[in-house]
Amino acid sequence: MIHYGVTKTAQVALARGLAETLAGTAVTGNSILVGPTASGCVGKFIQGMAASRGIDKSVVEQQFFQNLRPTSLLRRLETPEELAALVTFVCGPLSSGVNGAALRVDGGLVRAIF
Repeated sequence: MIHYGVTKTAQVALARGLAETLAGTAVTGNSILVGPTASGCVGKFIQGMAASRGIDKSVVEQQFFQNLRPTSLLRRLETPEELAALVTFVCGPLSSGVNGAALRVDGGLVRAIF
């Protein structure tokens, strides 16, 4: 998934560049890197996979993490509310010291970033 990796890299670089441009102001620039999320489209995809295989959607999700995302510590799809909690924090005054950062809310999917 080269295209996905390129867009994530661009996201981090853009946020850092904006943070540098806005240095000294009250505006921060950060990137939020999410993991597999239970969005509407993903839910429909998993439901379709389950229906085509004649199994429960929870089994499809379990197999996804076991076979395709084994490094996940959460071992389930994140909810939009879990992502929103980080977004809410980063947009609020308590995060004023967080600037130019790549913040992961990925369920512990990524082991290391080089």
